[in-house]
Amino acid sequence: MKRLIVLLSAVMILVTGCSAVKLDTADIGKNIKNLLSKKVDLYNVHFDGYKYYVPKGLKFLHKEEYNASFIDKYNNKYYLYVDAIGYYHKSDLKYNIENDIHYSNLLKFNKKDGYIRIEEIDNKFYIQFVFNYAKMEAYVKEEELSTVITNMCYVLRTIKFNDAVLESLVGENVLSYKEENFTLFNTTDSKDVYLQAAEDGYVEEEKDVFEDEDFDIDVDEDVFDE
Repeated sequence: MKRLIVLLSAVMILVTGCSAVKLDTADIGKNIKNLLSKKVDLYNVHFDGYKYYVPKGLKFLHKEEYNASFIDKYNNKYYLYVDAIGYYHKSDLKYNIENDIHYSNLLKFNKKDGYIRIEEIDNKFYIQFVFNYAKMEAYVKEEELSTVITNMCYVLRTIKFNDAVLESLVGENVLSYKEENFTLFNTTDSKDVYLQAAEDGYVEEEKDVFEDEDFDIDVDEDVFDE
């Protein structure tokens, strides 16, 4: 009996001491809540006006002021758009829950709003995940939904804007009101949008980006709390 208690205690230490939380696809909402409700102050990507954290296991394909694309070790492509203008003007979120797709829900955690919609298209799943004036999208296999949504949660929950810097950028017209964003970030006609993005070159051809064991991402070397 003592041996069993010791073993269970060791397991609990391993579970509670690990920062990574795997999503259970059987209960997407519960696990998203578990991740987004946590306050995390980790940042390894910095731009004028905002910053965020990209977890180990994602690698940049493209990175600029308001757009970025990533790839994971399963060759899933992720697209990120940060709406700094929307944040500056505190634009209202507009989304109605859709009952006829795989999953659809509104999100509100730590005074931040968003939504997630998952639509099945041609035996794969198209994810649109909006949270705190940023959007991530991907088109993945069902068995990889858990990993992809987890990674999206890790990125979106850490986006932090700098009000003073954004005020300066807007005042000096440095922050454009017409930032170019990926075609994939539209919210209608998901299948056509994805295919068009692929045709335009935003979705790269499948390749073994992670052929080595090192899955480190191309970001700032120093990760700090603030």
